[in-house]
Amino acid sequence: MANNLETVATEDVKKQYIVVKIGSEQYGIDIGYIDNIVRMQKITRVPRSQPYFKGVINLRGEVIPVMSIRRKMGLSDDVYTNASRIIVLKFEQKDALGVIVDEVREVVSLGPNEIDKVSHGTGSEKNMFINGIGKNGEELISLFEINAIIDERENVS
Repeated sequence: MANNLETVATEDVKKQYIVVKIGSEQYGIDIGYIDNIVRMQKITRVPRSQPYFKGVINLRGEVIPVMSIRRKMGLSDDVYTNASRIIVLKFEQKDALGVIVDEVREVVSLGPNEIDKVSHGTGSEKNMFINGIGKNGEELISLFEINAIIDERENVS
């Protein structure tokens, strides 16, 4: 009977990620941070904000700041399509924040043996925002380090 409990315990450590597309790459966002996924809507600009900060939206009476992950990672500016979405992230100590993605694909469950950690010693600026690479069958999914993405500091080298 103890063996069955061990099997269940290891199965429970799988984490769920929402797989999103940004450009031609797939990224995973820990589902625990996601509050809502909404269609693109009018974003009201806020003067003198960071270049990656797109503005604010009104979501059911709550004003939510929206940022471009593309701009934050030093990629080209967002191009909005019918598949573009704003993912509203929630945090314990901070207010909600919306991030723009090109497309929401699916939800995947990944266990520790399906995730390779990423070393941050060298590499591009965008690697600072990745804490692992998930393997979902034949597909590789870069897993976002949400706290690095929402950090207010500019990531200029």
